[in-house]
Amino acid sequence: MAAGAALSPSDAEKLSKLNSAVTGLDQISENEKIGFINLVCRYLSGEAQHVEWSKINTPTDEVVVPYDKLVPTSNDPSQTKTLLDKLVVLKLNGGLGTTMGCTGPKSVIEVRNGLTFLDLIVMQIENLNSKYGCNVPLLLMNSFNTHDDTLKIVEKYSKSNIDIHTFNQSQYPRLVVDDFMALPCKGKTDKDGWYPPGHGDVFSSLMNSGKLEALISQGKDTFPPPIYYLLLPSTRSTEILNHLVSSKNEYCMEVTPKTLADVKGGTLISYEGKVQLLEIAQVPDQHVNEFKSIEKFKIFNTNNLWVNLKAIKRLVEADALKMEIIPNPKEVDGIKVLQLETAAGAAIKFFDHAIGINVPRSRFLPVKATSDLLLVQSDLYTLADGSVIRNAARTNPANPSIELGLEFKKVGNFLDRFKSIPSIIGLDSLKVSGDVWFGANVTLKGEVSITAKSGVKLEIPAGAVLENKVINGPEDI
Repeated sequence: MAAGAALSPSDAEKLSKLNSAVTGLDQISENEKIGFINLVCRYLSGEAQHVEWSKINTPTDEVVVPYDKLVPTSNDPSQTKTLLDKLVVLKLNGGLGTTMGCTGPKSVIEVRNGLTFLDLIVMQIENLNSKYGCNVPLLLMNSFNTHDDTLKIVEKYSKSNIDIHTFNQSQYPRLVVDDFMALPCKGKTDKDGWYPPGHGDVFSSLMNSGKLEALISQGKDTFPPPIYYLLLPSTRSTEILNHLVSSKNEYCMEVTPKTLADVKGGTLISYEGKVQLLEIAQVPDQHVNEFKSIEKFKIFNTNNLWVNLKAIKRLVEADALKMEIIPNPKEVDGIKVLQLETAAGAAIKFFDHAIGINVPRSRFLPVKATSDLLLVQSDLYTLADGSVIRNAARTNPANPSIELGLEFKKVGNFLDRFKSIPSIIGLDSLKVSGDVWFGANVTLKGEVSITAKSGVKLEIPAGAVLENKVINGPEDI
């Protein structure tokens, strides 16, 4: 049980009962039991989540380094090889594509040309290893939801020039809200009784798996783990790595300029002499609108992180990584449960010489919904060596705003409703709702809104060019 937390007598009793019950769960390791009870203890002790608004300062260019100020790396391939041989790429692979109607890991959703997210990641690293003769391995952190599927999927890469390792993040029991008991202790021992505790768990899981020690012994120093599957051109990643190695930065968060679509995203601040991630949940109510402003808080966290492995080992061993706890309420078979989670970005304040790097939007392309998939599959992007590159024919630096209705939410339905993905190089915004179907070779330009009336199927004919149109029926096309 965690020591030093000031618990009320009733909370101490709750924790004691929970601890006794969790001790008897044989599905999880001792490390997982200890980690879970420590997390619950911190939650019950009510650690402060808010910041003092008057102490917040905007980070300087020394703290959030502009991307274009990075020193170009040497043209000598042997120096680049030496640099890349310190690198490990870690991808968080614990998420299911359930929000997009998929049953397996999100990483196996097809992105372009029949290639999945994982295919593209492997291609990117293969290209680096072939070009420079280096050995950059790929680590996949699975959850108990994705472990079995992933082991089968990675077999297809057995002949590639890249070492692929997998390990599992922690498996914690869900908490029943009514009596604060672990759900599996009440007979719910299948997958619904458990949860993976957020991507902040990456540091302790990497340590507990033995992978961290093994990598350090191989001379690896740093890994950049995009928390979600982002499609990132590898261009200039060596400049970032070079900067971190030469400046001895233990932690780096890639941030990017905020748009009105990102107003809820976490931002970096200088706070009491340290760089810190500020999330909307920590903001006092009276300052929420100020937080959402893109004037004062101009950057947001892309969840693309670079972290020194030896620093992770030091901090995990010292039990120093106490990130803010995110309570995530859920419901399982009508029972209200609670998941306590942490985020990897919040760890920035615990590392020495931590910085942000303000990267262009082109390095940040999240795919969390089918509207994002439409962007990636369109002519707005091309594919080169596993990297998704923005089409130079698009003059507007911002991506189009795309809103697709419920009929497009699942990947299968999304693919059925487009005979081919429309050309959107000249598109500013698209809003689609209702039973809408697109023919092949459609071109969308400017601002386009398409609404099918209730009970009516609306088909956009093949070859149609829609520019600044509001369509409510076939007569408007």
